[in-house]
Amino acid sequence: MLEIIALVFLCRNIGNLAQRKGLKRGWWMFYTVLAWVVAEFIGVVFAILVFQTEETLALYLFAIIFAVASYFILKAVLSRKPDVDETAFEFENQNQPQQQQ
Repeated sequence: MLEIIALVFLCRNIGNLAQRKGLKRGWWMFYTVLAWVVAEFIGVVFAILVFQTEETLALYLFAIIFAVASYFILKAVLSRKPDVDETAFEFENQNQPQQQQ
C-alpha cells in the first residue's frame, strides 16, 4: 500500500516536471509506472541470481531499491530536456507610447 502511495506522489512529480518542459504529462507518468514495474522485476531477478536466495524480504528490498533508482534515472533524463519558454504578459510586449513634451 505504501508503495502505491509513493508511486502516485512520484508520478505527480514527474508529470509536473514534464509539463514544465513542455512535454505531455500523461505519457511521462505512464513511463514512470512502467519503469517502476520493470525495475522491480529486474531487482528481484538480480537478487535471486546474485545471492541465490528466495527470501521474500531480501527480494522485496532489492525490488524497491531498483524501482526507486529507475525513478531517479527517469527524472535525470527528463531534467536534461530544455524548459519551455514562458510567454510574457501581453502588456509587456507592447511598445510604450512616447511622451511628448
